[in-house]
Amino acid sequence: MSVTDIASKKNSGASPIPQLALELAAATRMLEAEDILDYSGHISCRIPGRDDAFMIQIGSTSRQELGPADILIVDYDCNVLEGEGKPPSETVIHAEILKARPDVNSVIHCHMDLAIAFTMMEGVKMLPMRARASRWKSGIPTHPDPSHIKLVEQAVDLANTLGPHHVALMRAHGLVMTAESVRHLYIDAIHFKENALAQLQVLQSGAKPVPLTEEEIEAIELMEMRDWHAKKLWNYYIRKGFKEGQLDPEWQAALTPTKESMKREKMFDDKVLAKMKR
Repeated sequence: MSVTDIASKKNSGASPIPQLALELAAATRMLEAEDILDYSGHISCRIPGRDDAFMIQIGSTSRQELGPADILIVDYDCNVLEGEGKPPSETVIHAEILKARPDVNSVIHCHMDLAIAFTMMEGVKMLPMRARASRWKSGIPTHPDPSHIKLVEQAVDLANTLGPHHVALMRAHGLVMTAESVRHLYIDAIHFKENALAQLQVLQSGAKPVPLTEEEIEAIELMEMRDWHAKKLWNYYIRKGFKEGQLDPEWQAALTPTKESMKREKMFDDKVLAKMKR
């Protein structure tokens, strides 16, 4: 299916696979441009309506040049079902996290320098500093295994470290992060880097970090509209990606939200009104 076909069938009930492959490729390229992915790292996502397989890129393909044709469909034993090429050597990470977490639809494994730094400082933990870091209020655990995760047993251990959380650091290695979609995952990765930088800047100033309190997080989340925020930032970064040449121009119609879809219906959720009435 051509990219033009994907754009024309975006809302027609056609197979979601071509659109998801395009979003995986675009998110990968844009995260490479943001120095979150580089020569390595990868994103996966579930396939709606299928519980036997998920999507991930060909391991050897440059993240800067990834296209929808470079996306594989693999089963949960990491065997290739569709596509030509081999998946990344650490695909087992994605398989085991997706198996362990039915609430998760997309996973990233990357080697973000800022995140790795927090696994190499004695007595320092990454904390939720900025408002958007309320996403990680449950905690940011660190997995102790610094090696490449290539065995099922290793990946199961990593999934156990992640537990119910949305992110886990990997000692001297990188991180894994989860979300409900590729687009939400992209936005979370951006905010995670922002939060890590904010904490590092505080530490470098010689001051003691003052993370968000439980009360502050509660207030932030009361006003949070996660789906709208993800839509808004995806619109921004997709348009930025086309303007700066990160993305192929022929992808534009299939990936760029329309002005109509970006109309905001309300400023806050009903939960705000409910609390105000108490």
